[in-house]
Amino acid sequence: MAEKYPINIWVNEERYERLKNVGLADMCEEMLAGLKVIRVFANDEQKDKILKVFPTAKFDASTTKSIELLPREVKDKIFDKVVENKNIEILEEFLKEY
Repeated sequence: MAEKYPINIWVNEERYERLKNVGLADMCEEMLAGLKVIRVFANDEQKDKILKVFPTAKFDASTTKSIELLPREVKDKIFDKVVENKNIEILEEFLKEY
């Protein structure tokens, strides 16, 4: 099975309501002190493209195996795409813009 790498997107009350409205609120996970996160997963190819296109992004290979330090506006666009498509499997479509 192919490796999947999470991009963690923090979910505040407004975002939670938007996720609830499209039936994705159950995709949220509790993290620190009740804060919620939704995870969008990248495959190897998508991870490599993200790291190339967004120079501030880093891959945490040692602990979480997650993609970190994406600019806020990029995470906002990913979140909007999740809500628009009512699905977390949006990275392929999202990356076509880059």
